[in-house]
Amino acid sequence: MDKEIKVTRAACARVPTAEGSFELCVYENNQDDKEHLAIVMGDVFRQRDVAVRIHSECFTGDVLGSRRCDCGEQLHRAMEYVAMEGQGIIIYLRQEGRGIGLKEKLLAYNLQDDGLDTVDANLALGHAADGRDYSAAAAILRDLEVRSVRLMTNNPVKISDLERLGIPVSERVALETTVYPDNAAYLLTKVQRMHHLLDARPLMNALVSHPNGHH
Repeated sequence: MDKEIKVTRAACARVPTAEGSFELCVYENNQDDKEHLAIVMGDVFRQRDVAVRIHSECFTGDVLGSRRCDCGEQLHRAMEYVAMEGQGIIIYLRQEGRGIGLKEKLLAYNLQDDGLDTVDANLALGHAADGRDYSAAAAILRDLEVRSVRLMTNNPVKISDLERLGIPVSERVALETTVYPDNAAYLLTKVQRMHHLLDARPLMNALVSHPNGHH
């Protein structure tokens, strides 16, 4: 396996959505057979302070609208934000379940239903708490020659990783999502164990109101 990831823009096409018309680009790479995606609106080439969301694939949230996580809502809020700005990029990385894949994520869900939080469920299955890698995202941004980004995220690790990979982050844009009984414990784990930048109070209130919500 090559040490440095290299990406190639393989195909692009216009995709009209409820949020607006985007250009969807498929990127191939020199390390695996995963097709990462860039969902682009407006002129981003060689621009500074581009609104960017780096989104990791989540079949259950993105496709099924699962309320166990906040992924699907984050994706669509990011698309709405880019449409409002008239310019931006959503990079869709094919690293399901924080990098463990869909089968293992479903096994982790079962452990969560038995009382483990999202971190301990991954660890119990022999995985890292978060095994994601953002080097493909950085390579895609370099391909588009983006000078700096305003990153839509609640995850400080994503900011530091992107900057370590050579992509300047000029601003963090918060992505607040709806709190449900089924995702309150999940979101609280993000705050308490993964240091995500979310307000813990509504999450704790939801858990008090619905103590049987899943982790």
